[in-house]
Amino acid sequence: MIAFEGIAVRYHGAGVRALDNVTFRAPAGEVTAVTGPNGSGKSTLVRALLRRQSLEDGRITIDGRDHASMSAIEMARAVAVAPQRENPAFPMRVDEYVALARYPHLGLWQTAALSDAAKVTDAIARAGLEEFAGRRTDELSGGEWQRVRIARALAQGGRALVLDEPTTFLDLSHEMSLFELLDGLATDGMAVLLISHQLNLVARFARNVILLHHGRVVAAGSPADVMQAPLLEKVYEWPLVVSRDPAVGAPSLIPLRRKAPVSHSAPSATPNTLT
Repeated sequence: MIAFEGIAVRYHGAGVRALDNVTFRAPAGEVTAVTGPNGSGKSTLVRALLRRQSLEDGRITIDGRDHASMSAIEMARAVAVAPQRENPAFPMRVDEYVALARYPHLGLWQTAALSDAAKVTDAIARAGLEEFAGRRTDELSGGEWQRVRIARALAQGGRALVLDEPTTFLDLSHEMSLFELLDGLATDGMAVLLISHQLNLVARFARNVILLHHGRVVAAGSPADVMQAPLLEKVYEWPLVVSRDPAVGAPSLIPLRRKAPVSHSAPSATPNTLT
């Protein structure tokens, strides 16, 4: 489990905190999603977890242990992270890039074992990248590169998986495949922490949703608890309707036009209601 306990982050020279008294948990066996508008502090959470941004207050724990006391190797063995931005220093084969994830599990001067190779092969398969395994990373499209980064996180293993906007550049089928994969990992007992703008997919797959606004938690709970139209309209500053997904019954957000064309009929759903 990953727990954020009253954490506060302030960037150098900033007058206000990027995160202010943020508290929530991402338990094992569940998908926990953090969402919110641009600049609300979502990616700052990941940077704080990776210790790339120091905490002004609070603490982050992994299975009850303060992450500040953990070595880099211990962190890498416990939590696999796919950050929002990442580029290799030089091009390499996809399978070689994914294999880098196994190094935290190797001892000094130890070479990769057959079990490590098997985990790399499995991660590449789960990300649907078998045909790209021998391709160079600089030959990939944006969506293919995104899936390679996810494969590397899967190969790393650990008790928790953290992904920052993992559906960027992905098409519809790969978005759904990824969310179904994350759901399966959670079912197998992994703690999955997901940073995402995709509210409708989050509503389908996440057990817990954390809504950030100006660095603060403004709502937390089930998708039905958080996806309330009056709250979301205030946070996103845009008119919208929250209805029900006809396929699975989850909340479904429908953004409205501020001024609908005269030729268009009114929306069938009632604004500001969850029916």
